[in-house]
Amino acid sequence: MSINLELTDKKAPISDEIRISTRDLSLYYGDFQALRNITLDILENAITAIIGPSGCGKSTFLRLFNRMNDLITGVRVEGSVELDGVNIYDKDIDVVELRKRVGMVFQKPNPFPMSVFENVAFGPKRHGRKNRMELEDIVEKSLKQAALWDEVEDKLGQSALALSGGQQQRLCIARVLAVEPEVILMDEPCSALDPIATLRIEDLMRSLAENYTIVIVTHNMQQAARASDMSAFFMMEDDRAGILVEYGPTEKLFTNPEDKRTEDYITGRFG
Repeated sequence: MSINLELTDKKAPISDEIRISTRDLSLYYGDFQALRNITLDILENAITAIIGPSGCGKSTFLRLFNRMNDLITGVRVEGSVELDGVNIYDKDIDVVELRKRVGMVFQKPNPFPMSVFENVAFGPKRHGRKNRMELEDIVEKSLKQAALWDEVEDKLGQSALALSGGQQQRLCIARVLAVEPEVILMDEPCSALDPIATLRIEDLMRSLAENYTIVIVTHNMQQAARASDMSAFFMMEDDRAGILVEYGPTEKLFTNPEDKRTEDYITGRFG
C-alpha cells in the first residue's frame, strides 16, 4: 500500500484526557437520518480532523458540539454528546454558555461590518465586559493569539472588511478567542484561502492546540496529515446516513489504516 502524503513531525497531544465524547450518536433531519451511531472520544489539547467525502455528515457532526444544528427545523438527536462528562443535550444546559465554551470558525471568513477592534470586542461586550481598558487588553491578547496583532495594530479603527481573506479568517479566530473558549471548531477554515494563508492558519492551529482543543472538518488530505493529531474518517451508507469508519492517530490512519475503505479514500480511489 502506498499513500503519497507528507506527514510532518508533530508533538504528541499534551494530554490523553478526553474533552468531548459521543456515544451511539444519531442525528435526523425530519425522517432522514444524517448520522448513525457515532461513538468516539476527542482528546484535550489535540487537533482532531474529520475527513470524508462530501455529504457524509462531517459538518453536521461538528455542529453537534455547540448545538448549532438546533437552529434547523426538524433536527432530532439521539445518543449523547458529553463535554467534560456532561451531556450537552440535557434540557438544563445553557446553550449560550455552551457556545461561549465551544467556539466556531466557519468555512468563509465572516467578519462583522464594523472595525477590527469592534469585531474582537463584540463577544466580550455581549457577555458583560464594558470597561474600555479591559476590552483593549482582550482585543490585543486575542489578536496576538491569532497571529494578527502585528498586521493590524495600527488599523484597529478601520473596517474589518478591508482586510485580506487570510487576515479576515484570523480575525474571526481572534473573535472566537476573545470569549475564552475551551474548544474551537473549524469547518473548512482554509477552503477560501490561498496556499500561503492556509499554511499560516495551520501554523496557528498548532500553536493554539497548546491551550485549546481543536476539531477541524477538511476535504484537504494534505492538511489533515500536516496539521492534526487524530483523524476520523466518515462515509455514507447506502441510505446516505453518515457513519464513522475509522478513528485514531493521524499518522497511523494515513499510513496503516485498518479499514480498506479508509485506504481507498485517502489514496484517491473514491471521494
